[in-house]
Formats: sequence, C-alpha cells, structure tokens
Amino acid sequence: MNRLTRSLRATLLGMVVNAVLAAGKLAAGILGRSHALIADAVESLADIFSSIVVWRALVVAEEPADEEHPYGHGKAEPIASAIVSTMLLLAAGGIVVSSVRQILAPERPAPRAFTLLVLLVVIVVKELLFRFVVQEARSVQSTAVHADAWHHRSDAITSLAAAIGITISLLGGKSYAVADDVAAVVAAVIIAWNGWRLLRPALNELMDAAPSPEIVEKIRRAAASVDGVQAIEKCIVRKSGHRYWVDMHAEVDPAMSVQQGHAIAHEVKDKVRRALPAVRDVLVHVEPGGRSRTEDKKDK
Repeated sequence: MNRLTRSLRATLLGMVVNAVLAAGKLAAGILGRSHALIADAVESLADIFSSIVVWRALVVAEEPADEEHPYGHGKAEPIASAIVSTMLLLAAGGIVVSSVRQILAPERPAPRAFTLLVLLVVIVVKELLFRFVVQEARSVQSTAVHADAWHHRSDAITSLAAAIGITISLLGGKSYAVADDVAAVVAAVIIAWNGWRLLRPALNELMDAAPSPEIVEKIRRAAASVDGVQAIEKCIVRKSGHRYWVDMHAEVDPAMSVQQGHAIAHEVKDKVRRALPAVRDVLVHVEPGGRSRTEDKKDK
C-alpha cells in the first residue's frame, strides 16, 4: 500500500467516525442538558471539516511538478496542517467564550447521567483512532495527517474533561452544575496548546526552516564519501511535504576537467538519494578545492 493510499485511508476513517460521534454527542448534549457535551460535538464537526482539508491536501501534494510548480506540490501538506491547527485554536476560543457565558449565568440545570456513558464511549473510540492515525502519520511522514491525528486526541481530551465535569455535577447536585462548563474551559486550554504545538512545525516548513541537524549531517556524510570530493563547503536542506530538497557546494580537484567534475556531481546526487530516499533532488555546485593532484605530485 503506497503512501497516498495509507494517508487517505486514515483520513477517511477519521471522517466517518467523527460524523457518527458528532451526531451522537450533539443529540446527547441537547437531551442531556450538557454544555460541555454540545461543545464537544461542535469540536467533532470541526474535525470532519479538517479531515476534508487534509484529504484534499494529500491528493494535491502527490501531483507531479509542472511549469507553475517546478518543485512539486508538497507544500500543500503543511498548508493543510496550518489550517487544521488554526481551526483547533479557533475551536478552543469558541468553547471558552460559550462556557464563560454559561458560568456567569444566574442558574443552570445539572446534566443528566446518561451523558456520562456517551462520553466514556467517545473517549475510548477517539483514543484508539488517534493511536491508529498517528502511527500512519509517522509511517508516511505527513505533517497534515499528524495534525489530523491530534484533532482526534483533542476530541478525546475534551470528552474526558466533559466526563469529569459531568461526574462532579451529578455527585454535587445543582450547586456544582457549573463544573460542566469549567471542564469545557479546561479542555479548551488543552486544545489551544495542541493547536499551537502543531502550528509551529507547519509554519517552519512553509518558511523553509532547516530540518534536524541529524538529517543534514547524514546528507553531508554521504556526499563527502564520494571519491573525488575533498569537502562539502555548504549544504542547505529544506522540506516540502515528505520530501527534502538539497543545495550543496562540493569542493573537488581544481585541475580536473569539467566532465570529471560533472560526473562527480552526479555521483554525489545518487549517493545522497540512496542514503536518504526521502530526498527528492540534490543540486550540486562544484567548486575548486584547496589543492590539485598536480600540486600533490610536485610535492612528492
């Protein structure tokens, strides 16, 4: 199963599960008089939209390069990740505003007991879904699918917070009914934190931030191991989707012919791509090194 198929499968599964859970939570929240459960249902509806965004981004990202996009369409994935992360932040803000209004209200009825059972089912389902999708995201190295996975974890967190609030409300009676809304605020803070945590790497990728030093060093070592390369003077790496693009300066014997330097550059590109299959392309600029073979022979 290829990368796109696995990514779309994980995203489609999330969409189906979210649609079922959102309908169930919304109905239970209205009938059970639970504001936290209604807020949780709204968050699940947002999950459906975010999954649609991710699904479309995955399809676009796999399209081949063209005249307008010579580097391909891989940036569609971090764009989708940024959109999904922003939706998490907006959802968190909406939940806080709505919950604070309810907290400041003069009186409100306590939620009904059956809403707690609904939330327990939701927590188990969403946590299992998160574990599956995040594993797929790591396998296919997709920031968009990873953000979508954390949408499921956030949903599980809001459901857990709502369950705690409802439990306190049921045990404490009407005087503790506000616990339902306090739990919604706590869940919103956690959602906002996850949204910001996912937004930062997406923005870094859109801004062509350098990948981890380990990846750059692995590329440098592979290039430097090619026979004829004296040193790697510069190595710049950027990420687009699940692929890396590399620009480097390789120092070679200043006395060698252009044809020989060209052959070495091709070998550097092939060696790097073999060492790191995620590298899509390597642009090698050949520069004269410190000493030539002719000078070495003279010294001897």
